[in-house]
Order: sequence, then structure tokens, then C-alpha cells
Amino acid sequence: MRATLALATLIGLANAAAIDPAAVDPRKGVEPLYKIELGPGDVRMVTEKEKWALRAEHKTFIDITDLDEPGFSLQFLASFPSAVAQTSAVNALIPKLSQTNMRSTLTEFIKFQNRYYKSTYGQQSAEWLFGQIQSIVTASGAKNVKVEKFTHSFRQPSIIATITGKSAATIVVGAHQDSVNSRSPETGRSPGADDDGSGTVTILEAFRVLLTDSRVSTGQAPNTIEFHWYAGEEGGLLGSGAIFQKYKQDGRQVKAMLNQDMTGYVKPGTTEVVGILTDNVDAGLTTFLKKVVAAYSKLPTVDSKCGYGCSDHASATRQGFPSAMAFESTFDNSSPYIHGTTDTIDTVNFAHVLEFSKICLGFAYELGFATTL
Repeated sequence: MRATLALATLIGLANAAAIDPAAVDPRKGVEPLYKIELGPGDVRMVTEKEKWALRAEHKTFIDITDLDEPGFSLQFLASFPSAVAQTSAVNALIPKLSQTNMRSTLTEFIKFQNRYYKSTYGQQSAEWLFGQIQSIVTASGAKNVKVEKFTHSFRQPSIIATITGKSAATIVVGAHQDSVNSRSPETGRSPGADDDGSGTVTILEAFRVLLTDSRVSTGQAPNTIEFHWYAGEEGGLLGSGAIFQKYKQDGRQVKAMLNQDMTGYVKPGTTEVVGILTDNVDAGLTTFLKKVVAAYSKLPTVDSKCGYGCSDHASATRQGFPSAMAFESTFDNSSPYIHGTTDTIDTVNFAHVLEFSKICLGFAYELGFATTL
């Protein structure tokens, strides 16, 4: 793989490793400011309310207030298989994936008023999700799996499920668990069925089925596989940003990260596709992802872009870890119902979600057993 230099170098205050909002806030004592990045070199200090105003305008950003790195890091060297190699094992697992399971889980998950990362609802929904993940591990009987909360300065924890393999080289499959009503974040109704309840259940079902494989559940995979459910994505990739920063600080060998953010909407009158994002991702891993889709999904792929800091794969990329993202459609055909009361389960096509769970299962298994990363 090629090495890529930082996408941007920030200047002035933007170069600070971490910034105390109160130290630069002329309205000190009134409302704290957060340092966000809307694009290379486009750094602003905003209030929480201004964050949600940007979300309402469909603007994407990364909250870099607590991030050490001033910009995107040198890309770690990685190489990916030229072809899929685990079709026999993966094809034996795919029939175990269940639309019924995903629908049932999502039906319960969206009953919380919202899953806003600073609210008690967001904390409660994370606790519920943690219990679901732990129940899957218990039912599997696997002894090489642990589920942990990654706590933050806000109420909602991220969740990490680790399937230990023979090495510390790590494959990550992630989705964000939070939701937001951009007009009333703390108390407003935000079922978040597609954004990102769909991604949450997509990877949860892949995780469940992966643990039914005896080689995986007994630690025989050459690489360690992790499933992440991130907190605070809507606030500027907060959960994933903290996790991947910690992984870089700890010298973790993250070889690949696949992000699943919105997998359930099919715009009426359009052809079902898998959108493959091409911005803020690793080109080699993205090429391999397309091979996984071709091998394990019935859907064609279409390249698309989602903009700077649109989802959690950007946090991995920022810290130098190779990332890729499969999306429910091209970006312009994605769900128009998100970030409010209308992102309901009736907008989710579970047959479509199933295709993405197949992709996650194939991605995790193929790279979990790859020996040349």
C-alpha cells in the first residue's frame, strides 16, 4: 500500500493539540465552545447549538476539541488480498443471518426517546445494547470474546466486542449507536431507525453469526476481530475519535476498519445498490471491499462520496488506520428522514440490511483469516 501524508496542516490556534473551550470563549461562563473541522483547514469554534444547526443543514464535521493530532496522519502501510479466499466458510455462515433477528432488535432499540449521547436516554440505550451483545457472547459459549464499555466525558459509552485471534493484528467492523433530533437533541424524539439503528443491527447480526464458526470462537483466526458500537457520532465522531486516538497512542495494529452507517433505505424508483465511499478512505481496502461485495452480496456496487467527516471511518483514517465504508445507496439517494422524528422502522428495508450483514460477515472473516496484511 502507498503511504499518504496528512491531508491538511492546520494553522494558528488550529494547530493546538487540545484546546480548552473556556480559555478562548469570550462568552466564558455562558456557553462552552467546541473546536470543529468542516474540511481541511476549515476550523471553527462553535457552541453545541451551532453544531446542531450545522447538522440541520446537512453539514458534516469532526469535533477535534480533544484530539491530539492536528490533521490526518501518515497512513500505516498495509496490503490486502488480491481475491477472496474464504468462500466455503463464509457461504456456510450466510444462511444463518436473520432478517427477523435484526427487525426484532431494531424494534426494541428505537423505543428509547432518543439515543443522544449526552442524554439519559443515550446512556440507557447503550446499556441495553451492551446487554444484547453480552447475551450473544454467552449464548455462543466462546471463551476468547470480551465485551467492554469505552467510557467518555459524556453519558453514553462506546462498546467494543473483541474476538481474540492468534495475533494482535486487528480487524474492526463498526457502526454508531447514537441518534439525534437536530432541532431538540436532549429531549426530542429521534428513533434513528436507519441512522444508525440499521448499521447497529447489521454488525450485531454479523457478530452473532461469526461466533457460530468454531475456528473463530476458539481463537484460531490469525487476526483479532473487533466489533465497535460508537457513541456520539452525531456530535462530531466523538466516540470513534477517542477510540482510534487511544489505539494509535497504544501502538495498536489496526489493519482494516469497515464502517456501517445507514444500511436500510432504498429510495423508491431506484435500483438497489451498495454505495462504496471513495473519500477519506483507504484505496486498497476499498478495492478489497468491492471484492467482498461481489463475492457475498447480490447487489452491484456504485462509487459515491459523503463529504469530510461524514462518519466514523474518518476517525480511523485520521489516525492512519486503513478504513472503508459501504453505504445504503449513493449519497444523494440516501434516506431523507434522518435526524428527526421521521427516521422510523417503516423506512427500513430489511432485505437490504441483510445484504450489508453479509458484507460485514465476509469482510470480517476474510481479513480475520488473512495472513499477509
